[in-house]
Amino acid sequence: MYEKIKADISNEYYLTNYPNDGQRFVAWYLRNIHNLDTYETKDCITDGAGDKQIDAIYIDNQSSTIYIIQGKFYGGDTVDAEPLREVLSSWVQIKDLEHLQDGANHKLQVKINEMASALEDDYEVCFELITTSTLTESAQNDLAAFQKELSENESLSANLVVVDNETMKFKYEEALHKNRPYINHEFKLESGKYMELMIGGTKAVIVALPLRDCIKIPGIKDGSLFRKNVRQSLGNSNKVNKGIAKTIKTDAEDFFFLHNGITAICSQMSIHDGVLSVKELNVVNGCQSLSTIFSSSEAAKKATDAYILFRFYEIEDQDRADRISTSTNSQSAVKARDLRSNDKAVLAMKRAYEQYFPDGYFVTKRGERVDTVKYNTAHVVNLTDLGKQLIAWHSQRPTISYSETKIFDKYFDQLFHRDYAPENVQTLNVMFAAVYEKWGKENPMGLNETLLAMKAYAPYHQLFAISVILCEINKMNDSVPSPSVALRKMTESGLLDYIVEMAGNCLNMAMETAQDTVAADTGKLFVPQNWIKSKASLKDIRVAVKQMVASLKMLPDGKKVLARLNEGLAMNKEDFEARWTAD
Repeated sequence: MYEKIKADISNEYYLTNYPNDGQRFVAWYLRNIHNLDTYETKDCITDGAGDKQIDAIYIDNQSSTIYIIQGKFYGGDTVDAEPLREVLSSWVQIKDLEHLQDGANHKLQVKINEMASALEDDYEVCFELITTSTLTESAQNDLAAFQKELSENESLSANLVVVDNETMKFKYEEALHKNRPYINHEFKLESGKYMELMIGGTKAVIVALPLRDCIKIPGIKDGSLFRKNVRQSLGNSNKVNKGIAKTIKTDAEDFFFLHNGITAICSQMSIHDGVLSVKELNVVNGCQSLSTIFSSSEAAKKATDAYILFRFYEIEDQDRADRISTSTNSQSAVKARDLRSNDKAVLAMKRAYEQYFPDGYFVTKRGERVDTVKYNTAHVVNLTDLGKQLIAWHSQRPTISYSETKIFDKYFDQLFHRDYAPENVQTLNVMFAAVYEKWGKENPMGLNETLLAMKAYAPYHQLFAISVILCEINKMNDSVPSPSVALRKMTESGLLDYIVEMAGNCLNMAMETAQDTVAADTGKLFVPQNWIKSKASLKDIRVAVKQMVASLKMLPDGKKVLARLNEGLAMNKEDFEARWTAD
């Protein structure tokens, strides 16, 4: 991987944007493994003077995880424990964020403020030590000690993952959907604790496997057994894995009944003389469980009457194997959004939409595939996207659009337990698409790079800004315009693109003004990610809209533009309603 990465980071993008190979390596990891774009990647890098042994911080709002990354780009075969000690130093400092900010560089100070807000929302912390070498034996011993110390700490929930050369290779191959790892293994079966099945022409074996045999399965340590798992083991510090480890140590005889089991696929399997032989073994559901059992190996060895359910499927066709892997993983993590997919209000909305648009489809479940031949892609809407659009437009709270958990848990009733016209569902879909297409690499609106780094949620502020502009033109402040009427007015007058860009300019101006204001106030630090999630951003956007509309009167052709806006976007009072409560 060292040679591969060295070649990749020698291209113009990395050479232009990052001053040394260390930063380029971390940037490569963020782009290729965490799948961030160029703006998001640059925003995450904190390496440099005053970095406090922290090379990058990536806050993933969808998984509610803070990734604190330390990179060591070495060409040698092994690396000692020094990088681990740097990670441990970072962990010690993070327990006192105020002290950590002292002497930190500006980018790290901003990220620390952003991280503090995330920790208030109970985000998990994952330290990632990434290297192109392999840990020495003494370093591996230190790793085990550090992971134990992290897992036993009550003040800060955190875990440490080492992504070494082999793990990096499998993570990269997973990202590219390359060949599956070839792991062959034999399992000794106990009489009366397994059965063979043939389901729809596919061979399956169900086994109660002793925990002590799990630790013998190859590929757990380097992650090669879990090709389809996007992330490797999170250690024993998170709530679920702590529970698994505790059960192994204190209640092992009931482990079989307390655990859902493991799903594995292989290209070929056979049973002879009580031995199950498998080829190309790949665990598609159970990474955290097997990794926790492996890390609790001594306790697992002593648990003579502890078993875990294993489901083995013989899948020779690689494409089918990949479909099963993807499906299994997409269903493994049940979120608030998933639990709402069969809610009566959601199903009623889906039925109404698909009746109104016979060629349309309302996607309610994650991972659900849409037949693009049967359905018109212009009339395909998604429940997750709709929730974010509703809270940005009707609740006037794009500050919450980043959080699926809040939308589909705390605010679900306010958003979905009401009659909502199918044409408005489609309208929000169309308007947001018009907004989002402006957030590409070409950056046609000339947005601040900091905004582009928040592409996952900042566009919802632009959608909000569109509603504010319509209210300002119609002198209907503190109201919300009907989406369908608003879109019809903008489309018929040929002003849709103009209003979308105007909203983008207002968002940009609001953030830069807020940044300048904070900079003028000594002793304060402006954190764009915190501003975009705060109500202050809403006030600043409203001010920017008022200023931009007022400025049209002073421009040479501004009065003509303003007259066109007033004429083309004129709406009736009944086309507005009160904001939906969401806080």
